[in-house]
Amino acid sequence: MQNHPLKYLRLLSEKYPSIQAASTAIINFTAELQLPKGTEHFLSDIHGENEAFQHVVRNGAGSILRKIDEMFGNTMSKQERRNLATLIYYPELKTPMMLQTVPDKDEWSRLTLVRLVKFSRRLSAKYRRQTVRNLLPKHVSETIEELLYDQEGVEHKAAYYQSQIDTIVSTGSAQTFITNLAELIQRLAVERLHIIGDIYDRGPGAHIILDDLMEHHQVDIQWGNHDILWMGAAAGSEACIANVIRFSLRYGNMETLDNGYGISLLPLASFALETYKDDPCELFIPKVAADSSFTSQEIRLMAQMQKAMAVIQFKLEGQLIKRRPHYQMQDRLLLDKVDYARGVITLNDIEYPLLDTFFPTIDPNHPDVLTAEEQGVVDKLRLSFTNSKKLQQHARFLFSTGSLYLIHDGNLLYHGCIAMNEDGEFKSFNVDGKMFGGKEFLDRVDRLARQGYFDTDNPERKQYGMDAMWFMWCAPQSPLFGKDKMATFERYFLADKATHTEKRNAYYTLRDTEQSASKILREFGLDPDSGRIVNGHVPVKVAKGESPIKANGRLIVIDGGFSKAYQRETGIAGYTLISNSRGLLLAAHQPFESTQKAVSEELDIDTETEIIHTHPFRLRVRDTDRGRVIQEQIDELQALLNAYREGLINEHSRQ
Repeated sequence: MQNHPLKYLRLLSEKYPSIQAASTAIINFTAELQLPKGTEHFLSDIHGENEAFQHVVRNGAGSILRKIDEMFGNTMSKQERRNLATLIYYPELKTPMMLQTVPDKDEWSRLTLVRLVKFSRRLSAKYRRQTVRNLLPKHVSETIEELLYDQEGVEHKAAYYQSQIDTIVSTGSAQTFITNLAELIQRLAVERLHIIGDIYDRGPGAHIILDDLMEHHQVDIQWGNHDILWMGAAAGSEACIANVIRFSLRYGNMETLDNGYGISLLPLASFALETYKDDPCELFIPKVAADSSFTSQEIRLMAQMQKAMAVIQFKLEGQLIKRRPHYQMQDRLLLDKVDYARGVITLNDIEYPLLDTFFPTIDPNHPDVLTAEEQGVVDKLRLSFTNSKKLQQHARFLFSTGSLYLIHDGNLLYHGCIAMNEDGEFKSFNVDGKMFGGKEFLDRVDRLARQGYFDTDNPERKQYGMDAMWFMWCAPQSPLFGKDKMATFERYFLADKATHTEKRNAYYTLRDTEQSASKILREFGLDPDSGRIVNGHVPVKVAKGESPIKANGRLIVIDGGFSKAYQRETGIAGYTLISNSRGLLLAAHQPFESTQKAVSEELDIDTETEIIHTHPFRLRVRDTDRGRVIQEQIDELQALLNAYREGLINEHSRQ
C-alpha cells in the first residue's frame, strides 16, 4: 500500500466500484499484454502532398496488398486482388464504379462483403474486441462485430452468418458496410502513426493532411521547421507570418492560406500594387510549373506581393534580432549593411552589387522600421491569422499531439538535429549566463513554443515564446533548422552563388558515426545497444547512392522526398519506416500520380521494402511502452483489490 496511498485508491474506486469490477479489469489488461505488438508507421517531410500522403496511409505502405496476395492468392486472379485492394483504399469512390460494371450487383456485393469480413478477421486477431469496437461507427458496430466473431463452422452459425450478409444486401446497405469494413481494415493495418515533422509548405494540402490526422485513431507528431513556422504564425508572431506568406507566394502555393484557412491577402495585394506598380519585380517571379493555371497578370501580382512581403520580413526579423541579442544572429542584420545610394552590400568585408536596388519603403537611416502602410498591412494579416478558426484548430492539435522530440519504445524521434560542435560535443546556448545543450536545450525551446501560443496573461512572456518559434525556424542553433544561416536575402539579391551557401551543422556529418548516434541516445537516457534514432528534415539522395540507414543501423533518415520538389534530387517519393511485432522494415515509395488514377486505373504506389532488423522473438504488448503503462494500471488495480478485501475501502453501493 506504500506506493498506492488510500487517497489515490479511493479515487480509482470511483471508476472500479467493486471487487468484481477491479478483478475484471485486471483480467482484461493482463490478457492484453499477451497480444502481439501493433504495427506502427513513421512518415516525415510530407510538405503538403495530401494525395500521396493519403494513399500511403490508406494502403498501409503497401502492406494491405501484400496481405491480400497472401490470403487470396490461390482463389482470386491478380486483377481481382488489385480491384479488392483499390476498393479498400477508396471504398467511397471505387464501390459505385464497380457496381456499374458487374452483371449482378447483389452477387458482387455479397462476395465483396464476405472477402472484406474474412480480411478484417485476420487483421483484428491482434486486437481486443473493445479496441475493434471503438474503431467502428456506432450505427454498424454491432452487426460488423457479429460478422467478425461469428463461428461459421459451428452448427446453425453458417446460416446465421449468411443471413446477415443477405440482409445487408437486400436492405440496400451493402455500400455502407463495404465502406465501413474497408475503413476498418485501413485502421487495423496500422495501429499508430508517427509524423516526424514538416507537414506544411511546398504542396497544396497541408490543411487537408491535418484534418486527416485529427481524425486518425492514434497519432503523434514531432514538429518540423515548417510546422513551427505556421504554429508561430497562428500564435501571432509577425516575423513568422511574414515568412509563411512570402514562402507561399514564392512557390505559388496559395491553396492552404486561401481555401484552407481563409487568410485574406487583399491588404497585401493592394499595398503591393500601389508601392511596386512600376517595378518589374523580376527577382520575385514565383517558382510555379510551366503548365500552371496562373495567368501572366496573376504571376506579376504574386511577384509584387512577394517583394513587398520580403522587405517587410527583413525589417521584422531585424527588429527581432536586435530584441534578442542572445540569439547571436547579428550577422543577419543585412539591411544595415546595404549602401542604398550605391546599390551594394558589404558582407564579411566583401562588397557585392545588388541585383535589385528599388526599395521605396526603406529609410537608410532606420532600415528596420516599417512604414505606416506596411504596419497597417502587418496588423491586418496578424488579425486574419489569429482569427482563422481552422488554423487555430490545427495549431492546438499540433501542440497537443506534438513535441520537438519523442522517446518511444526505447527509440528517439525528432525532425532536425541535436546541434553539435565539430569535436562531437553538444553545442551549448547561453541564456542569461546559463548554458543549455542537448536534451536540456530541446526541453527549453519546446516549453517556450507552448508559452508563445498559450500564454495570454503576460504579453512580454508571450512575445518571448513567439520569438523562440521564429528562432527554431531559421537560427543556426535551432534543433529544427541546423544550418549557419537562412540565405533568403542573398538568394534574392546577390548573383554570387557562394553567398547562397547554407552550411549544415556538424551533426549532419557526425550522425553517420555510431559513436555520435550512441552519444545522442545516451543523452536522452536510452540504451545505445538497442535504441535507434528516427530522423527527417534532410532528403536522402538515393539516386546518388546515399543510404537512409546510418551509424551502423543506430540512425534512420526517413525523408525520402515526399514533396515533388525534392524527387528529382532523391530519386524516390518518400519512405515509410514500419515497426511491427517481428522487426523493422523500410518501405521506399515511387512517385504517386493522382487519386483519380489510383481509383480509375488502379495505379498503386510501387513500394520496395527492406528488412532492417528482425527481433529475436515476437514482441508483445508487454514489451512496449504501452505495455509498461498497462502493467502500472494492473498494479494499481491489484492494490485497489487488496484494499477492498482488507476492508480499507468499501465497495460502492449499487445504483
